[in-house]
Amino acid sequence: MYEIEKREYGYKLTFRGMIRGEEMKAWVDDSKKELADAPEAFGVFVDMRTLKPISVDAQVQMQEGQQLYKAKGMVRSVVIVDSAVTKMQFKRIAIRTGIDEWERYIDASANPDWHKAGMAWINDAIDPD
Repeated sequence: MYEIEKREYGYKLTFRGMIRGEEMKAWVDDSKKELADAPEAFGVFVDMRTLKPISVDAQVQMQEGQQLYKAKGMVRSVVIVDSAVTKMQFKRIAIRTGIDEWERYIDASANPDWHKAGMAWINDAIDPD
């Protein structure tokens, strides 16, 4: 399951459970609609705390989505995870899409202030590491 919410800083994306390629493609399609009137520059807060590792076909769709957000004006993004496997998987995808320079990862299981740290990165470019 996924959600796209427009926020004052840009967009909050939530991914939960098991997401297969078809559903990830639906997210990309919905994102295209949401980003049609995106501001020139925005941040993206991604909550993946309960997302299971994704399949290869879902990874391909995620790459397309990441490139879309960057092309539409994303200046920074933060990804909240609670699994080392998910973190590693999404770091690899970010490197492939070229957004790794603007994306940070926070392990919610190791950082109880994950929300505050994530917002500090999006709003003020304060690196959570």
